[in-house]
Amino acid sequence: MTDIPRIISVDDHLLEPPHLFQQWLPGKYRERGPKVVRSGIKGDFWNGMTMDSEGRPTDWWVWEDMRFPLCRNLAASGFPRDEMGMEGITFEEMRPGCYDPKFRLQDMDLNWVDASMSFPGGFPRFCGQGFLEREDKELALACVKAYNDFMVDEWCGDSGGRLIPLIVIPLWDPQLAADEIRRNAARGVHAVCFSELPTKLGLPSIHSGEWDPFFVACDETRTVINMHIGSSSTTPTTSSDAPVSVNATLLFNNAMASMTDWLFSGKFQQFPNLTLAYSEGQIGWIPYLLERVDDVWFQHRAQGGFSGRRQELVTEPPSTFFKDHIYGCFFRDRHGIRSLDQIGRENVTFETDYPHVDSSWPDSKKVATEILADVDDETRYKILRGNAIRMLSLDLDR
Repeated sequence: MTDIPRIISVDDHLLEPPHLFQQWLPGKYRERGPKVVRSGIKGDFWNGMTMDSEGRPTDWWVWEDMRFPLCRNLAASGFPRDEMGMEGITFEEMRPGCYDPKFRLQDMDLNWVDASMSFPGGFPRFCGQGFLEREDKELALACVKAYNDFMVDEWCGDSGGRLIPLIVIPLWDPQLAADEIRRNAARGVHAVCFSELPTKLGLPSIHSGEWDPFFVACDETRTVINMHIGSSSTTPTTSSDAPVSVNATLLFNNAMASMTDWLFSGKFQQFPNLTLAYSEGQIGWIPYLLERVDDVWFQHRAQGGFSGRRQELVTEPPSTFFKDHIYGCFFRDRHGIRSLDQIGRENVTFETDYPHVDSSWPDSKKVATEILADVDDETRYKILRGNAIRMLSLDLDR
């Protein structure tokens, strides 16, 4: 086997630096905008954390009624595995690559990563829920635009294309979301965050038609809709007293539910250029899902809602739309690699998840080499690099 190609990771994270909103918000909003303060911490990640002057020093994002602590699990890279817990952390204690693009590039070099796309890692959360939840929507919209300006001009600006911009939208207004898609597409952005299950955030479903202005903008500009596990602010579990390990194991369930929703939505026929990317959901479950949606489409057509307008929207077996519209993403999924022929070798991308607990940093080259040991060179290139270049319209390898 030849040496593996340099990785393009389509799912990493950044911790928003303390200066972000003070620098990128218009002056009239800065006093009321998000700020970082240092205080002690009390409680735990799952049951709620509060400020406590006697607790461990922690950096908190503060905005309106929000108090969001930075915890070590969000900036785990560089810590021993047994110390990647959920205690509070300060910016000085984490690797600067978590929040500084110059140091991020250095950590990418250590990890055999050529290019990286980062989701929000702090209070904005995986699709900008942190902006959605605020009362002052004028200020929230200004913060969305400030975040995107930071993302494009500061985080990615001097990276020579190695840091790939991923923007957020004002989730509370699909037309404003469409405007933000077009504003950023004009400066070369081809990726946006969205919720895997928007109804879990109290938002309209993808079936409602209310999101169509946003979908039109993504379709016209070839902007990829990226849905990270947890972007619905929910995690699947079995009971209130189940251990956290149950949640962590079942995280892919939301991606599976979301993909089912989209395959039955008719949106791919309505918007033929629409492209979805599922981040951190792994891929081994995809072959059965594609088999099952087709069985339901055929076997259950009398009771499955495929009549009238719905029948016009989904005129072909739902799996038909997967190949041209959907990408899966993985970091460790041996079963998925054995199922590549059923998934499609052009529909799989790779991630390193820096700097989270699941990250393979700084050993991603070793992990990728081992898991793709039985894969031919052409397929290895597609998975580690080529599919991401095509998906995100990257100016690499040309």
